[in-house]
Amino acid sequence: MKLLVDMHVHTIASGHAYSTILEIARAAREKGLEGVAITDHGPAMPGGPHGYHFSNMRRLPPVVEGVRIFRGVEANIMDTGGRLDMEPRYLKHLELILAGFHVDCFPPGRSVAENTRALVNAMASGWVDIIVHPGNPQFQIDAEAVVKAAKEYEVALEINNSSLTGSRQGSLEVCPQIARLAGKMEILVSLGSDSHWAGDVGELEAALSLVLEAGIKPENILNTSVAKVEEFIARRQQVRPKGKRSTEKPALV
Repeated sequence: MKLLVDMHVHTIASGHAYSTILEIARAAREKGLEGVAITDHGPAMPGGPHGYHFSNMRRLPPVVEGVRIFRGVEANIMDTGGRLDMEPRYLKHLELILAGFHVDCFPPGRSVAENTRALVNAMASGWVDIIVHPGNPQFQIDAEAVVKAAKEYEVALEINNSSLTGSRQGSLEVCPQIARLAGKMEILVSLGSDSHWAGDVGELEAALSLVLEAGIKPENILNTSVAKVEEFIARRQQVRPKGKRSTEKPALV
């Protein structure tokens, strides 16, 4: 199976990544990719860009070096209410909103129930399109409840390639369980390199192997075409809150 879009890529704007958008686009083109999602860390991450950086991404051309550039963010989930570290006035300008746990923003040590509540509430807010690295063992979750919520709220779950190749130790034991549940419930999955330099853009082999072994159907993998990602974005835009805060009316308290 050919994957044509990398759904999770960082630039120098994240503060701890090392390539520009132009360098990333060129690397993607050389690897035969047709699209990349630029998803720098949200402002609560040490070194992350301020909110206006993200709203100003609308100045970017949609295609660079022949590669479709999706304007996105990897937002931080800040509490069990599912609150993100970006306000709607910034989020509304983006095409893709990824969100997940990071130790500097959501300290480990909470219970399975608390971690699960945070993810479900983030999905229920309508602002989150993709939950990133849900298999991170530092934040243990009720995987079945999270996958069911992803199904209910039509949110994609990420299988993060870097989690399977050395980052986030212990993910190799957790990610297959999430992938099997995703295959069983037929939810959308998103594969991301989590690249922090241009040479890793499009490195998705481990994630692809895992999801295929888990029985996830090709039609439920977002990365297979630019058109599929654009269709997903169009659907997600329909459920975005209008003039609401990202934490309004949590699904779980």
